[in-house]
Amino acid sequence: MDNLLPSSRIIALGIFLACFTLLGVGFYMEHSMHLMPCPLCILQRIMFLATGCVGLIAAIHPTKELGIKVYATIMLITATIGAGIASRQLWLQHLPKDKVPACGASLDYLLDVFPITEALTMVLTGDGSCAEVAWQFLGISIPGWSLIGFIGFIAITLLQIFRPKI
Repeated sequence: MDNLLPSSRIIALGIFLACFTLLGVGFYMEHSMHLMPCPLCILQRIMFLATGCVGLIAAIHPTKELGIKVYATIMLITATIGAGIASRQLWLQHLPKDKVPACGASLDYLLDVFPITEALTMVLTGDGSCAEVAWQFLGISIPGWSLIGFIGFIAITLLQIFRPKI
């Protein structure tokens, strides 16, 4: 079965290209469709960026089996964090209207005023802007599509980690 799979470097390059394509779609939606990202959307973008950058490094850097597993583990961690953030936003979007938290300050303001750990805690709590469904495709909102992407990256990185000798 291993012969049917592309090399680990090709898979890592694919992850890089997919992450940066998703980031490009996000920037298109922001600048052309005028859909402003909420704080949780920005954190998801950061996790796509982190996953993609590790994918690029893994694609460029020739490594043996241990190196491949290390890169895949790092991508697994970033994709899992991203999936958690997307899940949190989906949860907020499915709250009843009376349970949605009030809108808070922008991410820039929070990072300027509070220490980073406190600002991240506030952001991960989410607010009303994170619960707003501004766009859907096939009945799935933006964080839903992000979650699908992160789950795909998780599956691919698990394949890399548990792949037979390369």
